[in-house]
Amino acid sequence: MREADKPVDSGGPTAGPGPGGDRPPPGPARPEFWRSPLRGPWLTAVLGLVLLGGVVVMFVTGLLSYAAYDPDLARLNDQTPDKGLLGFYLFDWPTSPYWLYRLTQGVHVTLGIVLVPVLLAKLWSVIPKLFAWPPVRSAGQALERVSLLLLVGGVIFEFVTGILNIQLYYVFPGSFYTLHFYGAWVFAGAFVVHVAFRLGRALRAVRTGPAGEHAASDDSGLVTPAPAPPTVSRRGALGMVGAGSAALLVVTVGQSVGGPLRTTALLAPHGQDPGPGENGFQINKTAAAVGIRDADIGPHWRLTVRGGGRQAVLTYDELLALPRHRAALPIACVEGWSTDDQLWSGVRLTDLAGLVGLREHTPHVLVESVQRGGPFSSVVLAAAQARDDRSLLAVRVNGGVLSRDHGYPARIIVPGAPGVHNTKWVTRLSFGEPA
Repeated sequence: MREADKPVDSGGPTAGPGPGGDRPPPGPARPEFWRSPLRGPWLTAVLGLVLLGGVVVMFVTGLLSYAAYDPDLARLNDQTPDKGLLGFYLFDWPTSPYWLYRLTQGVHVTLGIVLVPVLLAKLWSVIPKLFAWPPVRSAGQALERVSLLLLVGGVIFEFVTGILNIQLYYVFPGSFYTLHFYGAWVFAGAFVVHVAFRLGRALRAVRTGPAGEHAASDDSGLVTPAPAPPTVSRRGALGMVGAGSAALLVVTVGQSVGGPLRTTALLAPHGQDPGPGENGFQINKTAAAVGIRDADIGPHWRLTVRGGGRQAVLTYDELLALPRHRAALPIACVEGWSTDDQLWSGVRLTDLAGLVGLREHTPHVLVESVQRGGPFSSVVLAAAQARDDRSLLAVRVNGGVLSRDHGYPARIIVPGAPGVHNTKWVTRLSFGEPA
């Protein structure tokens, strides 16, 4: 889909008849500069409609991901500054089905990767529109062009930051959560304006098909008046885009689906191999990476449980002596990867609340880690999460003691919660107290 090696230029003066009374200056503002015979309303419309469906699904699953953090419970759960009305609260995130976050975030991330070839092809198909001449013809067209700039900038920003986040490669300034949150709303606003202007035209272009596209009758600014010889058909080009998306699906989806497909997940986060054995499943934060010291989790470690004006302090052996229960739950993270179900063993949060007299009406709970600083070293779990019988302060997994990197001596595991809410290296639980 490359342009011809040498663009056609009439060589005439820059002034003369044309839109707005001026002929476009030499270069990309002239229609004959763009020579690919593939560009036209039909190809752009097909790609646009695919993106329309995909982006809507991504936006909805993104909102669900935001809701999963239970942002209204406490500022600890959502530290986005000045979010105002944009940070509206959807609902308390449920614990059933326990695989819900694994599904919604897996779809969000996998679909984002799969749409990359479609996005690149769509941007390629409309490049001439970015150089339309004159730049502004009317107030409506000015609004459309501004929305186009915000749309292109916003979609590139969201995809780039999202892909970097998947790889745990944080080269951008500030928090990924804040940047992606505001970028999503900028993109969404521009996207709505663009769809309002273009959806009708796109549907007509798809119905008409590519056969009737001619430069003389084209009002889209996409059909070149000087086409180069074709090297592939429009449908062939769409097939290439589809093949690229299918290839990305194969090397991405395994990180969410698991099973045999996990070995094909070439785009999953790497570099933190947990090794074999009971603790041999994916991690994000190692103990060393967040500054966990031997003294923090050694013999002097204590678990403090507070609530209702009472307090209980437990040693590790005293925690192990409490009644233990098991739950088979995955860990699912915002980066899109998730584990298969792991068999966790530990003390129910309701039983720990019972140590301070709150078992029957277990309230929300502030969970604090020995981790020093960093995002999500402390979180607040909703009352419904704390009351679920599968919500544990886990001390073992798959029959073995928790490894250091998986949160030894004790970690939270809650059905349906994002991975960052399954706090590791827990040292304090405060039931019903302000966060």
